Amino acid sequence: MAMPRIGRVFGAVNVGSFRISAMIMGLSETGEMVVLGSGHRASQGIKRGYITDMAAATYAIRDAVERAEKNAGTSISSVWIGCSGAGLASRTTKVEIEIGGRRIEEEDIEHLLMSARDNIQPDGRMVLHAQPAHYTLDGANGVANPKGLHAEQLGVDIHVMLADGAPVRNLIEAVQNAHLDVESVVAAPVAAGFACLTPEERELGTALIEIGGEVTNVSVYAKGMLLGLKAIPLGSADITDAIASAFGIRRFQAERLKCVSGSAIASPTDHREMIPVNGPGDDTSGVTARGADDKNRIPRAELVSVVTEQLSRLTDEVGRSLKELGFSGARGNQVVLTGGGAELAGFAEFAQSALGRPVRIGKTPPLRGLPEAHATPGFATLAGLCLYAAADPVDIRSIGPKPQSTTHYGGIKIVNRVLRAVKEYF
Repeated sequence: MAMPRIGRVFGAVNVGSFRISAMIMGLSETGEMVVLGSGHRASQGIKRGYITDMAAATYAIRDAVERAEKNAGTSISSVWIGCSGAGLASRTTKVEIEIGGRRIEEEDIEHLLMSARDNIQPDGRMVLHAQPAHYTLDGANGVANPKGLHAEQLGVDIHVMLADGAPVRNLIEAVQNAHLDVESVVAAPVAAGFACLTPEERELGTALIEIGGEVTNVSVYAKGMLLGLKAIPLGSADITDAIASAFGIRRFQAERLKCVSGSAIASPTDHREMIPVNGPGDDTSGVTARGADDKNRIPRAELVSVVTEQLSRLTDEVGRSLKELGFSGARGNQVVLTGGGAELAGFAEFAQSALGRPVRIGKTPPLRGLPEAHATPGFATLAGLCLYAAADPVDIRSIGPKPQSTTHYGGIKIVNRVLRAVKEYF
């Protein structure tokens, strides 16, 4: 089938603690989203979602983008960035205005959104998103578009995503140093929700657990919007470190054991199955793993024991976070796991038993041109960034007589851009 004509192109970069990935996606004239190219590489200069080495992070971002550009056969000058650290916090604000029983006009909706904009209280933090979730008429919610309806009072629920300013500015600067303009910084749970959750799941009530390398984001969706968010400083890399420590082996060996032979579910044959610590091509003269036999093999049961111990720690933290976020009762049922950590064999079954709720794995949605290797939970947030960019949801900060400008800066003007951001968000 011939490639459809592309009308717009979107670039995205997801900066994670385990890997940095980039994707270039096009919107065809028929409205179809097509993946033009994608690429990834090991993360550098990132720890728990924060930039810790500017030069290393910039190099890794530029490398990932160049790989995506090579696969796409085209270059990009600006990107949407995914942010998983920076102290993300979610807040919902309700605002109402008097209508007096008359017909609601477009000006009334704009006045309501401007009132909501003036009610944003960032408390010294940076606002990443400020979006209307749904409208209410005389207290009745679930109204998608109130224009043309009659009401005494018109209200709106606004979802505000906040982050610490300095880490976000570090992230922006790392991308700009890689010779790219920043379209917007998007909270990773919001992007993951675009990719993994159906509109019905967001309406009925769903918990989205995004398990990254060093950070796990727990977010709760209901009534069509993200209601709450908590970040847990644990991830799949902590499982790798526990394996390396338990058996006295290198991290790359522990990572391979976890991915190839690790499981969240034990089986009766695990005690009889011996798995090699060294992979094909490894130097066999190295240190023998603790508890290994003369061929440097360990019982699979011991590996599974280490993995499940770490998963118990993680699911206990997730369960506490869900309770704090009010995810309980009839409206707190479905749980969706995504992120690279969700690819561990048997994790969904383990989480379902630990949390006492139905659990499924959230993957990248079917997209034309998406490589099979990237149609996995680990790349769901990356694809969600492009889908979010194409959807272009309304941000109330752009409503009214002073819309946010979209000036692009580069080179020496980076400092001006940062100063402008400070004035705008603080």
